Amino acid sequence: MRRAEQELFVKSTVRRRRELAAGGTGDLFELVKAGSADLVAAALAGLPEPRRREIGVALTDWFRRQDSSTWWSRGASTALAVAVVGCLPTAAQAAAILGRSSVDPDGERAAALVSGAAAERGVTWLGDLGHRLGAKLGRQAWVQRWRFVAALLRDVGAEPPTNDAVVQLWLTEVAFPEGRTGRPVPLVDRLRADPFRAAMLPRLFEVDGLGTTMMFDEVVTTWEDRRRHALPAALAQLAAEGTLDRAWLIDRSIGRLLRGDRPAALRAFTVLLDLLRPTTTEVAARTTDYLRLLTDAPAPVATMAQKALRELPDLALESILDASRDVLHRPDKALAKAQLTWLDRLARQHRDRAAEIAEVIALAAAHPAVELRDRAGALAARHGLDPVAVNPGPTVARPRGDDLPTPAPPAPAPPPIADMDELAEEIAALLGTPSQGTPLDRVLDGLVRLTAIDAVRVHAALTPVIERRHWSWGNEHRWDPLCLCEVVVDVLRTAGADHQPRRRSRWQSLLAAVRRNDRGPALVATDPRVPPVHRLLRARLAEIGAQVGDPGRPGLLATPTSANGLLDPLALLERLAALGDDRAPWSWDFAQALLRLPADTDDTVADKAAALGTPAGERLAEWLRDGGLPQPVTRATTVTRRPRKSRYDWEFEQLAERRLLVELRPTDGYEDPLGLLTADPAPIGVEYGGWVKLWPSALPGHRSVVAAYALPVVAASADMDQQGGTAVLPLLAECAGSGGVALDLAVAYGLGARHGADRIAALDALLTLAGAGQLDPTGAGRRLGELVAVGAVSRPGCANRCVTSPRPGRR
Repeated sequence: MRRAEQELFVKSTVRRRRELAAGGTGDLFELVKAGSADLVAAALAGLPEPRRREIGVALTDWFRRQDSSTWWSRGASTALAVAVVGCLPTAAQAAAILGRSSVDPDGERAAALVSGAAAERGVTWLGDLGHRLGAKLGRQAWVQRWRFVAALLRDVGAEPPTNDAVVQLWLTEVAFPEGRTGRPVPLVDRLRADPFRAAMLPRLFEVDGLGTTMMFDEVVTTWEDRRRHALPAALAQLAAEGTLDRAWLIDRSIGRLLRGDRPAALRAFTVLLDLLRPTTTEVAARTTDYLRLLTDAPAPVATMAQKALRELPDLALESILDASRDVLHRPDKALAKAQLTWLDRLARQHRDRAAEIAEVIALAAAHPAVELRDRAGALAARHGLDPVAVNPGPTVARPRGDDLPTPAPPAPAPPPIADMDELAEEIAALLGTPSQGTPLDRVLDGLVRLTAIDAVRVHAALTPVIERRHWSWGNEHRWDPLCLCEVVVDVLRTAGADHQPRRRSRWQSLLAAVRRNDRGPALVATDPRVPPVHRLLRARLAEIGAQVGDPGRPGLLATPTSANGLLDPLALLERLAALGDDRAPWSWDFAQALLRLPADTDDTVADKAAALGTPAGERLAEWLRDGGLPQPVTRATTVTRRPRKSRYDWEFEQLAERRLLVELRPTDGYEDPLGLLTADPAPIGVEYGGWVKLWPSALPGHRSVVAAYALPVVAASADMDQQGGTAVLPLLAECAGSGGVALDLAVAYGLGARHGADRIAALDALLTLAGAGQLDPTGAGRRLGELVAVGAVSRPGCANRCVTSPRPGRR
């Protein structure tokens, strides 16, 4: 800092101290907002304790007055942390501000400034503050927040909290340390010097799901030269040099495997045991545990236990036979095959007990794998068991046709939300987890109904719920053109809020952006990536935001009466009658209600609608008599990926070269004012999140339309290896209406999906459609063949297995 700048800094600091000492706080709060943490610390230096506490009261009040949706920048959060520790009297009061999810101090830099402010003031509760902040961290918290807490605790020599979230964040920091200049420090050296290692390591073996994070690689120079399985390797090295207790690591790893977890999460502990290489003496001391792993653990763990037990020279034969009776009934072919090989060896070693061993071998004659059944029969016969007793002959099953059960009719929708507590609970459940396309109709209906009764109470009940929402609901995700997070939260926040004119102006401007003309509801395309059905959802949310709080409004017309989104025409008729003559239905709400009506409605319902004598009744009667929204004209078309943007267009290589999609057009003579039946295929590379799952319930009688809209995300699960894209298929299967080429392609792409969970979802949809007699097997098979022929399906073998595998109990 140059001399002139130093003089200016000193003068401004002196001026601010005088202002603070005289009772002013305005400049201090401006410095906090500007992120000038150094200036905040300088301004507070030397102030007497009574004055600091007065500033602390004003600071707390000022912080509460900030907009609850404000997201504090790293710099502002750091300056706020310095002011809080420099003025507030207790750790509890400091944690109430710094523990907010919107406050994000700048890691170790912030901790150094806070520790300096605490030392200057003589604060002794930094360790308590660190524990309180750690207790507020969730698993979704940014690792930078943990770095701030960890640095505070290290500065005062305090032990860290060891709740699940903190352990997860500590592990993330171990795996991905903050970038520093110079040669990177190897993981084993960082662990050796980590002051939190003793507290955190035991918890690595206790927190469910943590093993997946433990399987990271360490990059020292280049990715090709990376150290595989860096953390298990580092733990094994620390055990070899005596820093960690080898027996303790073995016992902890086996204990974690016995408690179980997802197979991917257990792999870290099998890798650690492989690197530790337990001796036969160490395995023999834990024989009971290894036998339990052999019989009950997932296949990779059981295989590891099987290899260790086979090396034991004195393992009791009775223990092996008891375990074999369970192992040979497991569906894991490789595990059962290795067990048969082990039993064959034992039968040759123990000739006096060969017949007893052969009886156990014969149990594998019922294994689902044909080659294992044959091998079991041959081995049992070799060791003295009658071949007829082992294999009495093939079972002949008479043909009995398709025995798929007929799907149950759609379940009724849950009853409306009746009271304020239930509304708050439902919204807390909605906002408490990542946004994944959870149905919104019941929550929005309850919001409208209860706000019409007592808007002030609704606002008071929902405000704390919205404040505690999951971070993914914080704002719009720009990468996802379908994201409704910000709109949904704003609608919930709007209910009962005391700023009607400004609120209505904002929502009306959003409505104007989706309306094409003034003759009725009509959608205009503002983003070609967003299908018309999703623009309809946005229009409905904007309308609710503009109208919520309308006194006497008895709820939403479009709330479904069935779980698949269908609306009973008589229920809609009753809702229109409840509105009366002096209250018109909301435009987009009524449009959505009409789209949810079944196509085969009795003419008497239309007569009753016309008898209402209202414009809405006449419109409902006309809609029913015309048969509702007509089915579209669909045509399969091939879409190719976009041109390369530049030489270093890395995204270009990730895109599928071509994709078979479906375009929609209305039938001749239909104007299609909502644009629902006019859609061109989305370009390859458009990413859709979980909001796709809202589409089937918006058009529950038009399966082909929704299938065409959802086809890009389903296809990406096969030709771009993306995950979760087929979750919409079981919902489509529960809808009504013809599927056509769009549904055939969706099923074909789903069966060829890269991930097992996606193929299972596609198979569930296929079985539901087949059971209802609504699957076109010829069409789906032809489309699957086309995709395989052009290489669009990345794992055709899995797709074929999904289609051709026999059902359990059938040969």
